[in-house]
Amino acid sequence: MENRAGKTVKNFSGESAYYSFYPQPLPPDPAIEIDPEMMSLIIDAHEKVAALNSVSNRIPNKDLFISMYVRKEAVLSSQIEGTQCTLDDVLYPEADENANADVSDVVNYVRAINFSTRRLAELPLCNRLIRETHAVLMKSVRGCDKTPGEFRVSQNWIGGAGSTLKNARYIPPNPSDMKECISDFEKFMNAEEGMDLFVKAALLHYQFETIHPFLDGNGRVGRLLVTLFLMQNQAVSSPILYLSYYLKSNRIEYYDRMAEVRRTGNYEQWIKFFLRGVAETASDATETIDILTALHYKNEKLLAETQRNSGKTLEFLHYLEQNPIIETKKTAVALNYSYNTAANYISLFCENGILKQTSKSGKSRIYSYEDYLKILRKGV
Repeated sequence: MENRAGKTVKNFSGESAYYSFYPQPLPPDPAIEIDPEMMSLIIDAHEKVAALNSVSNRIPNKDLFISMYVRKEAVLSSQIEGTQCTLDDVLYPEADENANADVSDVVNYVRAINFSTRRLAELPLCNRLIRETHAVLMKSVRGCDKTPGEFRVSQNWIGGAGSTLKNARYIPPNPSDMKECISDFEKFMNAEEGMDLFVKAALLHYQFETIHPFLDGNGRVGRLLVTLFLMQNQAVSSPILYLSYYLKSNRIEYYDRMAEVRRTGNYEQWIKFFLRGVAETASDATETIDILTALHYKNEKLLAETQRNSGKTLEFLHYLEQNPIIETKKTAVALNYSYNTAANYISLFCENGILKQTSKSGKSRIYSYEDYLKILRKGV
């Protein structure tokens, strides 16, 4: 089989024979056909992302919002891969001490997102940065025996549990071809060919997933790659656009449309799907920011009316916006309060309906900022 997107390559012979896919270097040849539907989707994506950039600059505490949004993205992206973990699991005060394998995977993904977005200020988006990010993602979790931070030197494949090269759903390039493909991928990623950024992001994500350069963690790195590419090219001003909610909601279509590119060379149908996702995701993030901002100012006003130490109450509110599930002792340590001071503020916030006790862990009471969590739990 051979088409515009690539060709199948026979490896070995006899009983050992199998066919892998070799993707053609990007950009596609013939070039992407931008019909009226795609042009409309491109315009919509740019408008929605511009609106998101605008509203994100009005967030009361942007860093706190981003840190929470990163954790939500880590949960969603990991769920696409089958990880059984909720946002509450990751936010639980004792998550680090009592983490199971699923929570550890998500916590590592949070670290990988934070690492890569910081590293982007020092190093352009390249295969080195991708490998470094993968090393953080896979450190001391499931898959840590699969050469973290290194491109694979053996064949991998995609299929159900127990699948083999004989019945795999998809077999990426063999190790030798993979080296060529990932080198071409890096060149295209940083080439200036005048292509629309969102169209290029769609192609990059498809190509990365098709090359599948790691033995594990490709999906999570490939989705993060979209955000990093858009940040590097200043399409988004900060790491606030993540497609995982859209891709999780349309998981079967997500995989089917990438498979369709490989099968027929039809990049256009994949790009249109991706562009819809960019617009939908940007709209959803804008709406979330508006709702969270309104909640912040509502509670700020409510607390001001208590006539308590406004500086401390605001500090406590900011802490809750980064840690919406808390217990007293850890809160006291984090804020450098005495235990009694932290307990008093928790009582004040409970009295005002901002916090409520939701569970117990041993002798410790667990409190949740439920109005905030309800907004963030969407899709998780």
